[in-house]
Order: sequence, then C-alpha cells, then structure tokens
Amino acid sequence: MAGTETPGIFLGGGGEGHGTAQHLLLRMANRHGLIAGATGTGKTVTMQVLAEGFSAAGVPVVLSDVKGDLGGMALAGDPEDRLHSAFLKRAATIGLDDLGYRPCPVVFWDVFGAAGHPLRATVSEMGPLLLSRILELSEAQEGVMNIAFRIADEEGLPLLDLKDLQSMLTFLGQNARELTLRFGTVSPASIGAIQRRLLVLETQGADRFLGEPALELSDLIATDAAGQGRVNILQAERLMQTPRLYATFLLWLLSQLFEDLPEVGDAEKPKLVFFFDEAHLLFNGAPKALLEKVERVARLIRSKGVGVWFVTQNPDDVPEAVLAQLGNRVQHALRAFTARDQQALRRAAQTYRSNPAFDTEAAIREVGTGEALTSLLEARGAPGMVERTLIRPPASRLGAIDDGQRAALVAASPLAGKYDTAIDRDSAYERLARRAAEAARTAEAGVAAQPDGREFAHARRYDGSARNRPVAAKPAPRSPARRGDTATEAFAKSFARQLGTRSGQAVMRGILGGLFKGR
Repeated sequence: MAGTETPGIFLGGGGEGHGTAQHLLLRMANRHGLIAGATGTGKTVTMQVLAEGFSAAGVPVVLSDVKGDLGGMALAGDPEDRLHSAFLKRAATIGLDDLGYRPCPVVFWDVFGAAGHPLRATVSEMGPLLLSRILELSEAQEGVMNIAFRIADEEGLPLLDLKDLQSMLTFLGQNARELTLRFGTVSPASIGAIQRRLLVLETQGADRFLGEPALELSDLIATDAAGQGRVNILQAERLMQTPRLYATFLLWLLSQLFEDLPEVGDAEKPKLVFFFDEAHLLFNGAPKALLEKVERVARLIRSKGVGVWFVTQNPDDVPEAVLAQLGNRVQHALRAFTARDQQALRRAAQTYRSNPAFDTEAAIREVGTGEALTSLLEARGAPGMVERTLIRPPASRLGAIDDGQRAALVAASPLAGKYDTAIDRDSAYERLARRAAEAARTAEAGVAAQPDGREFAHARRYDGSARNRPVAAKPAPRSPARRGDTATEAFAKSFARQLGTRSGQAVMRGILGGLFKGR
C-alpha cells in the first residue's frame, strides 16, 4: 500500500493536476493541525482517514462526534456500499493498491451514559480553580470556593459529586460568622451566586458528569491486543447543546492530560491525538477560561506527546493565538458569497506556503468534494509547500450506525461494566447530613432536660385562659465559638443554638431539605 515506506500516515495526493503523495509524519503529528472547509466538502472523511492512520500506527485517538456520523469506524468498509466504485477509482488515481477495508478498535463514550460508557470526574479532581473559571466566578466568589475545598479537606468531607459541593456551600453559609474570623468574609451573596451557577450546570447534566467511578486516563491512552491505538468516540450531539457542560468536560480532560503526562519532547509518534469536530461550535461564545486553556494547551501540550486537531468550517473560527500553533493543515473548499467570506478566504490562502504551480486562493474555491489543499510539516518542522490533494478513501465504514449495532459494540467493549454503574460513596453530602441530624438530636435532648420546664418556641403551650398568648421561652444567650473549636463543632453548636428560635426552625428545614433532597 502506498505510504508504507514512509514513517507516516498516507493522506492522499497523486493523479493528474495534483501534487505528490502526501504523508503526515508521525514525528510531526504532535504539532497540532487544522481541517477546514465548508459543509459537505469532505472534512469528516479526512478526519476519519487520519484517525484510522493514527490507530494503525498504534496511536490512541479521541474524537468528538457532534453529528453522530462517526460510529461507522467500528465496522469495516463495505464493498456493497454505493461509494465503493468511486473509492476504487480514486484509489487507482492516487496509486493506492488496496482499499484494505477494516474496522477500528472503537470505544464509545457519552457523558450522559446513553450512547456509550459514561464519562465522569469527581469534584475534587476538577478543583476550585477550574470550577471557578468555568463558572466565571468573581474574585470574592472564587475565594469562597477555595474555602469550601479547604474546609472539606480539613474536616474529612470528600467532594465527589455535585450534591457534595452544594452541601458544602450550605455548610459554609450556616457557619459564615465563625469562618469569616478565620478566612475572611464569607458572604451569603457569594454563596448564593455560586449555588445558582451550579444549578445551571446541574440542569445541563453536570450531576451525571460529576461523580464516580471517574475516568482513568489510561483507558483513553490504550491499544488493543493487535497493537492498534484505541479510537475513543465521544458522543457529543447532545453535549454540544449544553455548552457550559461541554466546556467543563473539555477543560477537565485537557487539564488532566497536561498535569498527569510526563514530558517526552519530540517523540517518534504521539501518545494521544485529539480531534475536535465542529470546533466553531466550541469557540463560539465559549467562556474565556476555555479559550485561555485551549491556547495554553496548544502551546505546551505537544511536549507531552499529545496532538490536537481542530475541524471547522473556516480557519477564522479558531482564535488567532490557537491557529498560530497548528502546523499541519488540510483546507477543503471555502465558499465566498459575501465580502466577509472573501476576506476570510484571502486570509486563509495567505497562511499557506505558496506553490508556483497554482494560485492558492483560486484553488481553495475550486477544489471538489474529497479534494483539499494540504500543507504538512516537513522533517525539519518547516511547513510543506501547499499541494492539491485527493484524499484517500477510508478503510472503515462511512456514516452512522443504528442503535442496535452501537449497543452491541458497547456491550462487547473491553471497558464494559467498568463505568456503567454510578457509585455514590459516603462523602460530604452524607457526612454533613449525619452531623446535622446529630446536632438536632443533641438540641432536642437539651430541651427535654431543661430544669425549669421552659419550652422553646417550636413547642408553644397554652394554659387554657382566653387572655393567655402562646408562650415561648427566652432562648439561651449566644456565645461565640471557642478559639479551639473546629468548623464542624461550630456547625453543631450553631444548630443547637438556632433550634431555639422560629428562624432556627426555618434554617433547619432549609439545610436538611437541601441535604436530604431527592436526587
């Protein structure tokens, strides 16, 4: 097969009016890349061909499938397919001896757990800084988030899922007075703002993403028994409709890779390659934190052996700071119906190393479906001259698969059963609930033991006379927490004090209602 003598991925080329065969060098594959072009020009096929090449070279791949049409990669190409004859013709044109139809070792993932293995991360793994940025918190609100994590660590309250964090913030709100003396102002307004933003995340499905069992990165960076890189397909049709959750997931995954993987420099091939399909949806209206993180990743993560490819309609969809890091480029046809489109096309043409054989700007308009302009990094890291390239046909099947086929593939996955059932361990939510209940029992015992028989406001009495009104005992004077009290002890004492007032009853109902609310 063409390309076997070159340590790279055969992308296409050849044929009359086209340049030489184009290979993506594996040593340059961690320098990131761009696949751009108008709808229907063949971007998805190009992404599929590259993903197949990486997998065959033993490099694991992560694909975000935002249209649901990448599932066919789990099946071999079909000679009965209507495109088979066209594929044969193109293969002959570009010098590809054998289409070599074969499936890829695909693993399906889905944050919502409906179309693949669930993807989860714990709140602790996300961390206060990342959560604060994705929630776009103010400086004061970010400070409260850090206090919540600090107290959770000190008090042995694991933050695993969303309700753990929500309960921890409730804890902070009820002990704001004591905690302010130690950490600075913990205002109800800040806590309320964070809770509201967490509610937005919860509405978008974060209660499914945040929890256990959490994803182990080793399950993404894996090969099959034959040494092929695993092709991890993230079902993102529904996920892209909830941009804040998508941003949260992406930020966490990129951060985990950046923090956990060791430096490898320029390796012979990448450890992992990401493809973000429909990247314009990712960047359009994305939180500033996401843009900053992606830019940082594009600059630094290549030294970790990770390559990142963005697939989008127009190069202008990608922020300039990110675009400057994308050394390997595949440009499908662009349409120029407006003055703005023409300017974008002109800018796109100017980013390529020109070829004296043709006008790059004109070629971007003219290339047909399945054809592209390619500029791939050379062995020394310099951009290659732009070439007109016929993209090779894929070896796996094009298009979506039906629900039955997907279910069978998920059931036969090497990860079947590992992530499918959520685990709700004893954590901050449960432990705070028990402590609150214990505080309530302690307070009730104190009421029963009152020597003068006085009763609290929640146990009003009548003496039978018409002129008598409900009588409430005067609550015991409040005393500040001792210097040596822990936050938990202060919490329990605060509960005991507050039970003696009507407002204390409301507080108790609010907290216990929050702690024991239905999941």
